[in-house]
Amino acid sequence: MIDAVPEKDSTPVATAGPAVKVDAVSKTFRLPHQRYSTLKERVLHPFASRTFDELKAVQDISVEIAPGEFFGIVGRNGSGKSTLLKCLAGIYSVGTGSITIEGRLSPFIELGVGFNMDLTARENVIINATMLGLSPKQARSRFDEIIAFAGLEEFVDLKLKNYSSGMAVRLAFSIAIEVDADVLLVDEVLAVGDAAFQHKCYQEFERLKAEGKTIIFVTHDMSAVERFCHRAMLIEKGKMVALGAPREIARAYNQLNFAGIVHDDVQEGRHGDQKSARITRTWFENSGWERVDTLSQGEFCFGLFEVEFLEDMQDPIVGWALHTQSGQTVMAASSQFERAATGSFKAGETVVVKIGFSFRFTAGQYSLSPVIARNGNAADVVDEREHAATLLVSATRSTGGLVDLDQVMEIKRA
Repeated sequence: MIDAVPEKDSTPVATAGPAVKVDAVSKTFRLPHQRYSTLKERVLHPFASRTFDELKAVQDISVEIAPGEFFGIVGRNGSGKSTLLKCLAGIYSVGTGSITIEGRLSPFIELGVGFNMDLTARENVIINATMLGLSPKQARSRFDEIIAFAGLEEFVDLKLKNYSSGMAVRLAFSIAIEVDADVLLVDEVLAVGDAAFQHKCYQEFERLKAEGKTIIFVTHDMSAVERFCHRAMLIEKGKMVALGAPREIARAYNQLNFAGIVHDDVQEGRHGDQKSARITRTWFENSGWERVDTLSQGEFCFGLFEVEFLEDMQDPIVGWALHTQSGQTVMAASSQFERAATGSFKAGETVVVKIGFSFRFTAGQYSLSPVIARNGNAADVVDEREHAATLLVSATRSTGGLVDLDQVMEIKRA
């Protein structure tokens, strides 16, 4: 397991023990090889269902979450994070290990759970709020607030089976935050709501966080992890692979997520006669001098290419261009721009050209196109390899622009 420790730990300190304790929890599902749909099939094949495959959804996870901590759980689809959350909610029993939760629990983990689709919103609010710990009197007194937060004043007497998925999730979340819970479990289902409701939910997160509520938040949104969480953990194939500061976990998640993506084929082109020299290899490296094909936005990196000289050359022009997946040139570098002498090279020599820069471009796929040319009044291309190497760049936030530069904002009264 990788421990990503923050420079300054802002996690709430537990004085009376953890609010949530997960101790060596594992959960395994048995998947039968044969499923029956009729009684006849069961009679004809009575022993076929006795063989199973085992799906280890959660494997030996241990973590303690302090009272008032906003804790994130991230992972790719199928990693086991939602299964772990359902174990915390008591929906699934744990296979081995134990879970201890101090205080009232309010789960918001699956759309429609606990709702009766044949009842109205008014009836469902009273029933669900009561199930989550409010008295019927308290549920009725908070009804107007719940409906107002969900923005469903016009639909209180409409049966839930006629609600859209977005309307249902708004109602469910509104109930969950009104039950005075000590620990809230929130799954990715917030993504069903529209942008305005998500903004309202995030404002509510800020309020709950300020009030010292303990919140466990499962999400794929790394910007939300960095914005709200004190700590986070990364799950992969049911195992916790990293635990620590939100920014470090977000970067680890993006690297893991993008590492599983096969780079789209880019049409490589080649120009020049390759008589005097040829470009033999092209690649990227990170700041640790490791060869990479994925990178996080903002990291320092190097674009490199190897040149083999077939004839003597004096001050050849070397350079390269960086392109987006759509072919737009976002950066170019050349010794010709600087009018720099590159040196004298003999036939049979091999050199590596390296140019480093901070990758401030937005997330996406980029390709590197190196070139070597003869010096003179006009550049005479010897070898140019278009899109010779590709790089996938991940980001924890989206600014909408092509670049994300360091900046300072100041607001002054006139």
